[in-house]
Amino acid sequence: MKPILILAALIGFAGWAHAAENEKKKPNIVLILADDLGTGEVGCYGQKIITTPNIDLLAKQGMKFMQAYSPSPVCAPTRCCLMTGLDTGHAYIRDNQEMKPEGQLPIPDSAMTIAEVLKKGGYATACIGKWGLGMVGTSGDPIRQGFDFFYGDNCQRVAHNHYTDHLWKNDEKVVLAGNVVGNVMGKQYAPDLMADEAIKWLGEQQKDKPFFLYFATTLPHVSLQAPKDAVAAYKGKVGQETPFVPKKGDYVECDEPRATYAAMVTKIDDYVGRIMGKLKEMGVADNTIVIFASDNGPTFNAGTDSKWFGSTEGRKGLKEEVYEGGIWVPMIAWWPGHVKAGTQTEYATELYDLFPTFAQIGQVDINDVKTDGISLVPVIEGKDAKSHDYLYWEIHMKGGRRALRQGDWKIVQNNVKKGGDVELYDLAADPDEKKNLAADKPEKVKEMVKLMQGARTESEVKAWNF
Repeated sequence: MKPILILAALIGFAGWAHAAENEKKKPNIVLILADDLGTGEVGCYGQKIITTPNIDLLAKQGMKFMQAYSPSPVCAPTRCCLMTGLDTGHAYIRDNQEMKPEGQLPIPDSAMTIAEVLKKGGYATACIGKWGLGMVGTSGDPIRQGFDFFYGDNCQRVAHNHYTDHLWKNDEKVVLAGNVVGNVMGKQYAPDLMADEAIKWLGEQQKDKPFFLYFATTLPHVSLQAPKDAVAAYKGKVGQETPFVPKKGDYVECDEPRATYAAMVTKIDDYVGRIMGKLKEMGVADNTIVIFASDNGPTFNAGTDSKWFGSTEGRKGLKEEVYEGGIWVPMIAWWPGHVKAGTQTEYATELYDLFPTFAQIGQVDINDVKTDGISLVPVIEGKDAKSHDYLYWEIHMKGGRRALRQGDWKIVQNNVKKGGDVELYDLAADPDEKKNLAADKPEKVKEMVKLMQGARTESEVKAWNF
């Protein structure tokens, strides 16, 4: 070989080696998303009855967000915003929309997900748990949206029964023997199976390649179902039980709704503990960022008792509402060497901020990708960070609901399609939204209504326009 060719080969090898070394340095990313978990249902946020020691430890060793929001008060749009980095004024999915025989309205091929972004950055990617953004074979299939591996409930409706008769593994339907849809109990608890698969997938990852695990457990979303031993741990600790008897819909009966709900939350905590333990066992914990959050506020149906548990810590509203109780969520960031242990932040954020956050951590350029998000890396590292000009929410059920927060001011409008009255709140003085100041501050109302009207683009789905 001629000297110049030898030199070129050496330079090429050095460049490859340098790229490989950079690849090794990229942090692993784990996102754990609970389903309908209220902020006040976690010990580190004030819960006294339900035990969540692993989540509490995550907060003790990491950073707790005190003003984190879901992009929507219901499942599908939050997951779309989270995956695509857009708020509900710009996201493709802006409400839940069922598809038959199974699944929800799929996100289009044109959608750029954080999984696709990270995959370009050399990450192995897995979505385990609830998806809800397109059935197998559609444009929204997680395997077509940047995930190397999927296991769980592709359809939100199927996930309403935790003893479902099937799950999906990529494009394969996995029948769960011993489970019958509609039965209160079964032989295989689907949330446990998903956690098992997450641990298995983590164990299969090579240490020289970064990974992104999106673990979206179906708990504690109703139906109220949990293994008997988990429920037994709360007997006698939750006051007088009132059995839940379903009148309609697809939720199952429950003899001990409070104990069962508490058990479901503690199940999530168990999964967090298992995942953290696996990361440490693999020797990669020191180079992994873990985010724990919920997809929206706590629910109101199927035997749940959010008021009794203090699930919103007194905030007004629940799931499906754009008051604080429907969109204020727990969020914890754990990242050794980057997060100061035991800290908390008042930075106001929505979950779509995780899109640019993960892209920055994965060292992937997203300058050509439209996003409403702002990277949380400076916040997590305790540095000065750019704030949002405003945060915006919309949902189209029950006449349409929307809200906008600018600083500490928040405007809310219900029954939008019929011109419902607007409400104005000062969250600094009134976080529970008890005092409507709209009549006292007409100029502020006018200013924020204008902002709210300009915060959205027309949706491709006609039903999702005001």
